[in-house]
Amino acid sequence: MLDAKFFHSLDYQPNEAALKDKVILVTGAGDGIGRAAALSYAALGATVILLGKTVVKLEATYDAIVASGYPQPAIYPMDLLGANPDHHQEMADTIATQFGRLDGILHNASILGTLSPIDNQNIEEWYRVQQVNINAVFLMTRACLPVLMKAKSASVIFTSSGVGRQGRAYWGAYSVSKFATEAFMQILADELETNTNVRSNCINPGATRTKMRAKAYPGEDSQTLPTPEDIMPLYVYLMSDDSQSINGESLDAQA
Repeated sequence: MLDAKFFHSLDYQPNEAALKDKVILVTGAGDGIGRAAALSYAALGATVILLGKTVVKLEATYDAIVASGYPQPAIYPMDLLGANPDHHQEMADTIATQFGRLDGILHNASILGTLSPIDNQNIEEWYRVQQVNINAVFLMTRACLPVLMKAKSASVIFTSSGVGRQGRAYWGAYSVSKFATEAFMQILADELETNTNVRSNCINPGATRTKMRAKAYPGEDSQTLPTPEDIMPLYVYLMSDDSQSINGESLDAQA
């Protein structure tokens, strides 16, 4: 059963030190929801590890955090499409060496692919979507588990979607990757629920003003959608210790 506090999480108001001294890894931190989350976490006292493939975007997020006077972040460039198990293990080892622990991961990075019917689905693109959206999530989580377990209370947040709960025509590769994400989160949460300090949950951000949304819905007026900053309360709540009793849930960032 959900903690009663969850029902207030969409307008969650954390104290200014809610994430003080936490070390949080954010993938896709150079843009959109990842950038907004990195800034939100840093504003509440976290040291954020900014991971993404485009260094100039990561540097812009880094500069925004430093200019705001928040804890100095770190940058870890990685292209999830090409990263193999050794690359993920090297990243986890670097975090362990430099920080000693990891208090949270936000698995935000995803690619949409091209919306098309299954009989016209490009096979290589199918592979690319699964590699970034679920295979990399598995590899990174697996490599980081020992570092997460060194934290007093660790939170792993996965990014889901409405099409990861109900399949929809033409969303094939992306939808399948998000169904897999939901299943992976549930398995991990069940495995770690007893005798560990690591909890796992999914967030469905909903229709949000991002480049991915614009690609999927090119005719939509993006100005009618909430911004990534607007949906941050749930992202902060699940990363904070106020959500310690929430595990194995798939939650919506918008009412």
